[in-house]
Amino acid sequence: MTSQPLSRSARVFVLVSASLGLVFDGVELGLMPVASLSVSKSLLGEAFTPTLGGDWFARFTAALMLGAAVGGILLGNLGDRIGRSRAMGVSILFYSIFAMMGAWARTQEEMLVLRFMVGLGVGGVWPNGMALVAECWSSASRPLVTGVMSAGLNAGILLLSQVVRIWTVSPDSWRWLFYLGGLPALLGILVLVALPESPTWLANRNTTKQPPPPIRELFRPELIRMTFVAIIIASIPLVGAWSASKWMIPWADKVAGTASPGYKAATQGWWALGATLGSFSGAQLSRWMGRRTSYLLISFFTTILTLTMFQWTAPLQPSFHPVVFAQGFVATLFFGWLAVFLPQMFPTRVRATGSGLAYNSGRFATAAGVLLAGLLFATLGGDYSRVGSLCSMIYAVGMLVVWLLPQTETKEEQADV
Repeated sequence: MTSQPLSRSARVFVLVSASLGLVFDGVELGLMPVASLSVSKSLLGEAFTPTLGGDWFARFTAALMLGAAVGGILLGNLGDRIGRSRAMGVSILFYSIFAMMGAWARTQEEMLVLRFMVGLGVGGVWPNGMALVAECWSSASRPLVTGVMSAGLNAGILLLSQVVRIWTVSPDSWRWLFYLGGLPALLGILVLVALPESPTWLANRNTTKQPPPPIRELFRPELIRMTFVAIIIASIPLVGAWSASKWMIPWADKVAGTASPGYKAATQGWWALGATLGSFSGAQLSRWMGRRTSYLLISFFTTILTLTMFQWTAPLQPSFHPVVFAQGFVATLFFGWLAVFLPQMFPTRVRATGSGLAYNSGRFATAAGVLLAGLLFATLGGDYSRVGSLCSMIYAVGMLVVWLLPQTETKEEQADV
């Protein structure tokens, strides 16, 4: 490895590899929403009830999110120590191998542990892939790079939904999906063996630098308020996506049932198509509208569309999939906002530490929020419509928190974007 600038072909290799890593990341994220009820029916046998199936869906999701939070910290840090490409390869192997092991799961508890392990890799791909592409494509604008990478994540969910529409998932036929989840291990091996390393990381690895600022600096009097605001701002779209929005897929599975086994996959596909477009557009739209206005409008319309999805339409109704598509588009605009504005909320000396803490705190909050949503689901007797509607109120909190944000950008922030 050298610290010389990469050739164009090498940079294209980096971009394609990192994007594919995120595409398969999306496949892992979309796997359990379409498979969880079938897995639970198979593994629980006669003990299965619709309410218990929804409760286990929440547990599987929480385990994945908790793993992603831990993986984002540990494997993200690994990228600073051994290199971006190596850490990304390790992350891809993590989510691939442990996903494939799900095909041999014999109990719900075994699957729960495996979903946590998959989450470690899911969390590790994002920071290493984003850093690698940004450092190898230094002339690319941040919104464009973020849009391409974020679109890759949701394109993976869309890809999975189309596969499952062709080969359906049922209580008697679900293990093949986990075998499929192991195929990206080939990409992980290729990345470890052949992917060039970031020239920036290579140039800096032997440079004497000041140690990174301790996390406690974020809680000093001059920063503590903004730190807590950043944590809430980052948590809202993450908690909302997994504790509210994702209930639409098992809901579609329950309503359509065996009469229309491909309907749940179609539902995920319409959401993922909207999310792919929304995640690509979010950074550009947010930057154009400004930080407060964009976050306020995204919060408002996501709240309205999520309530509409759970209260004013339902699976198998003609209006359901158009609303699902629109909700996917608007709700994922949040993540473009976070990529542009979350780092700006912290001074340069603690920018990486602060944004990393805020985003991963959001993942921990998501795990807790999903578990609470599961308890609420059981309390409401397995009513998908009511639990989705109540949990959608997390998006409305964004319309209040946004007023705690600074109104204008500083010169340092304007230069950084």
